[in-house]
Amino acid sequence: MIDLAEKLADYIVSHKDPEMRWTWGQGIMGAALNDLDLYLGTEKYLPFLRAFCDHYVAHEPTVDSADTAAPGFISYAVWKRTGQAEYKALTDKVLDYIKHEPRVYKDAVNHLGSNPVGKIYPKSIWVDSLMMFSVFPAVYASAEGDPELLEIAARQPALYANCMMDPDDHLFYHSYWVKRGSHYPKRKYYWARGNGWVVSSLPKILDCIGDHPDRERILEVLSLTVDAVVKRQHPSGGFNTLLGRHTYRESSASALIADGIYHGVRMGYLDAKYLPYAEKAFAFASSCIKVKGEKVTMTKVSGPTIPVPVIPYVGYAWVPKAPNLTYGIASYLWAAIERDKLVKEGVIQ
Repeated sequence: MIDLAEKLADYIVSHKDPEMRWTWGQGIMGAALNDLDLYLGTEKYLPFLRAFCDHYVAHEPTVDSADTAAPGFISYAVWKRTGQAEYKALTDKVLDYIKHEPRVYKDAVNHLGSNPVGKIYPKSIWVDSLMMFSVFPAVYASAEGDPELLEIAARQPALYANCMMDPDDHLFYHSYWVKRGSHYPKRKYYWARGNGWVVSSLPKILDCIGDHPDRERILEVLSLTVDAVVKRQHPSGGFNTLLGRHTYRESSASALIADGIYHGVRMGYLDAKYLPYAEKAFAFASSCIKVKGEKVTMTKVSGPTIPVPVIPYVGYAWVPKAPNLTYGIASYLWAAIERDKLVKEGVIQ
């Protein structure tokens, strides 16, 4: 399946303008492209990532939210691979935001930040920030020896679990509204991709934090969440966009969940009993990738999703799907890499 992931990545970089928006989906897609390059031992995707950074060296980006911190993945990767100082300057802009952005609750930032939408929407923490705000500083801190960033990254999972993890179902709600002092949605609507962010992010953070005091709590949250998620897997292998509800099956959530399980099992964070669920989820995500001639398309990816006030169910169940969305590509590339590692280790036949 790594061949299919490589075909998808090759198609994307040859057909997508590298002068993409400086935001979350593009940031994590760039991270996954870089990871695939490093895993394959190639430099096929570096020119695309470098062109992205060059555009923002010339046009300084705004970093004002968790979403706009995510492209730090790309600038850091390109800086380390080229050694050029201008890419370090882009990275430092993101690191400054992570370290100094005012917190809205304990050590958590307002997910939507200080941009116009963030000023209108209730001040809130979103589960998305586990990927967009927490993984990059963990990676950077581990590689560069930055104890302040390591503390920030390591503290986020337990904080998010305390605010957004249902104490009975062990699944995550999408957000926590600070002024209200409660999760939102209030009803038991569990967004699949949001729980996918958790399952995919936590092993990445665990890889970086060593014996940090929060390590055992993160392992506990990962195990509880995975156990709860797989109980709501559709017979097709995919996951409905609202877990356990009669909504459509969604490919990015399915790939993220597969990625996190593969990664967790490989590193000993999860029991191998969860591998069959990952295999079914990855098979579903792979079936959503269509190859027609030179065109490669990842289908069944739901669009950007916001916890909508008043009518939250509609805000999940009716989100339209679109092909080749950046974060869907990231989720599949990550899952394919993790699966291939297990194949090479003989864990998966």
